[in-house]
Amino acid sequence: MTMRHVKILVVDDERVICANVGAYLEDEGFSVRIASSGEEGLEFLHEEDAHVGIIDMRLPGMDGNTFILKAHELCPDMKFIIHTGSTNYSIPPALMKIGITSNSVFRKPVQDMSKLVDAIHSILEKATNENIDH
Repeated sequence: MTMRHVKILVVDDERVICANVGAYLEDEGFSVRIASSGEEGLEFLHEEDAHVGIIDMRLPGMDGNTFILKAHELCPDMKFIIHTGSTNYSIPPALMKIGITSNSVFRKPVQDMSKLVDAIHSILEKATNENIDH
């Protein structure tokens, strides 16, 4: 799978963050969609799957944790990266059960976006290896 075929969904209510993260990931060769709320993100997933979601935790309406659980129901193979400004965020057990680890949590602002790209590659590589093993 080429990076152009990897679909990333960025869900964040801060336009500047969406623009910066989206532009960087597109420059790295990913196909990127942007949603400003969990509800908008779910609408997108009803139309089209995404491989990876980069999800803010503090969103208007539904929060990021709830979005991830609902998105996982819709797209069980989708992987997630948490992108939060909260210094107190800890991964709830329900998200741990679907494979989210501390390696999947990034604090805003991400100073070195290449680390975000590395995390995407790592998550996709791990998912590919798990599919091969089964």
